[in-house]
Amino acid sequence: MDKKIIAVVVTYNRKELLKECVEALINQNYKDLQILIVDNSSTDGTQEYISQFVDNKKVFYQNTGSNLGGAGGFNFGVKKAVEMNCDYVWIMDDDCIVHNDSLTALLDFANSVNNNFGYLSSVAKWTDGSICKMNVQRTSIKNEVSDFSKNQKIMLASFVSLFIKADAVKKLGLPIKDFFIWGDDWEYTYRLSKNYDCYLVANSVVTHKSKNNMGVDITRDTSDRLDRYFYAYRNEGYFYKQTGFKGKLYFFLKVMYHRFKIIFTKCVNKKQKLAIIKKGLKALKSFAPQIEFPAK
Repeated sequence: MDKKIIAVVVTYNRKELLKECVEALINQNYKDLQILIVDNSSTDGTQEYISQFVDNKKVFYQNTGSNLGGAGGFNFGVKKAVEMNCDYVWIMDDDCIVHNDSLTALLDFANSVNNNFGYLSSVAKWTDGSICKMNVQRTSIKNEVSDFSKNQKIMLASFVSLFIKADAVKKLGLPIKDFFIWGDDWEYTYRLSKNYDCYLVANSVVTHKSKNNMGVDITRDTSDRLDRYFYAYRNEGYFYKQTGFKGKLYFFLKVMYHRFKIIFTKCVNKKQKLAIIKKGLKALKSFAPQIEFPAK
């Protein structure tokens, strides 16, 4: 496939993981790849630490100037990549470590479907080789993939190794930066899957070096991470509103279940967690983000 591919890696204050991520991208089997590092204004010396890789020919570095969150970083990076006239954007977080054949497997599948797709998603495994719970794709609004040994059409996927056609970005726009963190991947992949066939590619595997493999769960998460759940409830609420009655009902029942679990189980920081859910749902009422498009 003689096409221009740009890998977009969004990072913030994780220079050691970023270095491992970039090294894996450089050392994979497929060599004709450009890499765009999008730095959300890190304060840990990220730019100096990875300067050995940046050559302005195959590896590029862009500082956003402020912390735009994951959503803002992907909005920035996908926009930049498409405006660099790429044919495909391959997006991932800085803790995504690609395998030697991750991209070639995606390209082989793209050829097998005559390039007719919106996006392709890799299988994300955790450091112990198990499926990474926070990156499980869905075949519908509520049905998760259970068999990762076969290629299949999907509706929702995460931004941990997502391979997107630039033409789809030009037609349907960029990830929504106003999400800041969480939910931007589901909204975006849902938007694309409504217009294109999109697939999980079983032979494309990456390792997601997240701190744990418990997924996103306010009832179990640690106190230092609770504030970010404001974005989870606001953004997921917005997403499910776009999916119709079944989606809105699913979100309502999910919120009720979380509240029930916080109140009636051995859950710590009960008042703080309930207040965060309430704050997110209140913000949802006036949350009306706009979809942006790359420059033509």
